[in-house]
Amino acid sequence: MQRYLPDPFLFVIILTFVVFGLGLIFTDNGPYQMVQHWGTGFWGLLTFSMQMVLVLVTGHVLASSAIFKKGLGALASLSKTPGQAIIYVTVVSVIASWINWGFGLVIGALFAKELAKKVQNVDYRLLIASAYSGFIVWHGGISGSVPLTIATKGHFSEAMIGIIPTNETIFATFNVVIVIALLIVLPVINRLMMPTKDQTVTVDPALLEENNFQAAALEGKMTPAERLENSKIVSFLIGIFGLVFLFYYFATNGFKLNLDIVNFLFLFLGILFHGTPKNFLDAVLNAVKGASGIIIQFPFYAGIMGMMVTSGLAAVMSEAFVSISNEFTFPLFTFLSAGLVNIFVPSGGGQWAVQAPVMLEAAQALNVSIPKTAMAVAWGDAWTNLIQPFWALPALAIAGLKAKDIMGYCVLVLFVSGVVISLGLLFF
Repeated sequence: MQRYLPDPFLFVIILTFVVFGLGLIFTDNGPYQMVQHWGTGFWGLLTFSMQMVLVLVTGHVLASSAIFKKGLGALASLSKTPGQAIIYVTVVSVIASWINWGFGLVIGALFAKELAKKVQNVDYRLLIASAYSGFIVWHGGISGSVPLTIATKGHFSEAMIGIIPTNETIFATFNVVIVIALLIVLPVINRLMMPTKDQTVTVDPALLEENNFQAAALEGKMTPAERLENSKIVSFLIGIFGLVFLFYYFATNGFKLNLDIVNFLFLFLGILFHGTPKNFLDAVLNAVKGASGIIIQFPFYAGIMGMMVTSGLAAVMSEAFVSISNEFTFPLFTFLSAGLVNIFVPSGGGQWAVQAPVMLEAAQALNVSIPKTAMAVAWGDAWTNLIQPFWALPALAIAGLKAKDIMGYCVLVLFVSGVVISLGLLFF
C-alpha cells in the first residue's frame, strides 16, 4: 500500500475513469451521456460535504480544549502497553461507531492520538487504523441509515415492504451476533498485526500536541473590540443557548443522534470549553487546515454517484449478483454486491435508494427475509468503507496521516470481517 496506493484525490480520479468505462461497457449510455450524468451529479453532496467538514473541524476544536484533552488523557492513561492501546482504541471505536457513525469517526481518531502521547513504542499507523476499523459496525448500529429508513413511515419502499421496526433489523439476533463477534474479533486481529519493535513507526508526542490558545493582549490595554473577543461571558451565554436547545432536543426525541446534532454538540461544547471567542476562533483556524481533502474530493464522489445511479450501472451490478443467488445464498450475495457498489457509491442512504428496488423484489421472489436483505445491504455498505478513502478522510486529517499509512492494515481487517459478517448473515 505504501508503494502503490495513490493520494485519495488521485484515487477518486481513477474511480471516475473506471466508472465511466464500466458505464460504456455494461449500459446503453454513450460517452457524452456518461459525462452528463457525472456533471449533473457533481454537486449532489454539498450539504453532506459541509456536514463532514464540520465533523472534522468541531471534533478537532473540541479535542484542542484543555478540559477535553484532560479527559481523553485520563482514559488513555489506563493503557500501559502498546498491545493494550491497540485493543482499547478498537473497543472504544466499535462502541462509539455503533452509537453514532459521526461520533465514532471523530472519537476514535482523537482517542488514538491521546494514546500515542501516553503509550511508548506503539505503532501510530496501526493505532489509527485500529480506530478506523471500528467504523465498520456503524450500519449495524442505532444510527444505521438503512434500518432507520425502513422503520420510518413514508419511506420510498413502504408500498412494497411496509414499516419494518428496528427489533427486526438492528436488534435482530443475526445482527446482534455480528456486532458482538466483531467487537471480539477486531481487537484481536488488530493486536495480532502489531509489528516487531524494529519495524514499529512511532511519533513524537510533542508533534501531536494542539496549540494552546490564550488571549495575548493585557487586560488594561484592550480595545472595546478586543474585550469582546476575549470575553468569557460571550462564550458562556451563547454556549448556554446551545445547551438549552440540546436539552429540548433530547427531551423531545430521546437519545436520537444524527450528524447535525453531533456537530451541534461538538460546536457548542468547543465554544464553552475554550472560554473566549478568540481562543475558540484560533482553534477553528488551526482545525480547518485538515479539511481540504473533504472539500475537494467529495464533489468528485458525487459525480461518480451520478454516473452509477443515472446510467443504471449500480442496478446492473446488483442484478448480476441476484442472478446467481438462491434462497440460502441470497443474503451473502446481497452483502457482496453492496460492498462492491459501495466502493463507487459511498453513501448509505444513497446506496439503499439505488439497490433497494432490485434487492427487495428479488428477496420477495426467493421468499427471503426482507429485514435480513436490508441489513445485508447495510453491512455491505459498511464493510468496504475499510478500503474506501472517502470515509477515512476525517480520521486521517485528525491524525495527520495519509491513506497509504493505514490501508494495508485495513485490507487485512476487510478480509477477516468479511468472513465474520458472511457467516452471521448465512447461519443466524
